[in-house]
Amino acid sequence: MITFINIVQIIISVTLIVILLVQMKGEGLSGAFGSDSPVAHQRRGLEATLYNLTIALSAIFLLLSLASALAPTFFQ
Repeated sequence: MITFINIVQIIISVTLIVILLVQMKGEGLSGAFGSDSPVAHQRRGLEATLYNLTIALSAIFLLLSLASALAPTFFQ
């Protein structure tokens, strides 16, 4: 069970890395630390989907991390 959780956690972490790199989309290094654009930006289409997927995968990753940390106490 713990091995399965760890494998799924690795897959989700790699997926999160790829999604975050796609979201950067040529903004350069300055885009990683914030934007100076005063114009409000609304996410639409694929960008909104990637944003929501990032939130969902990070929540799943958090839950799997907690399960991985607490699993040895339940499966002794």
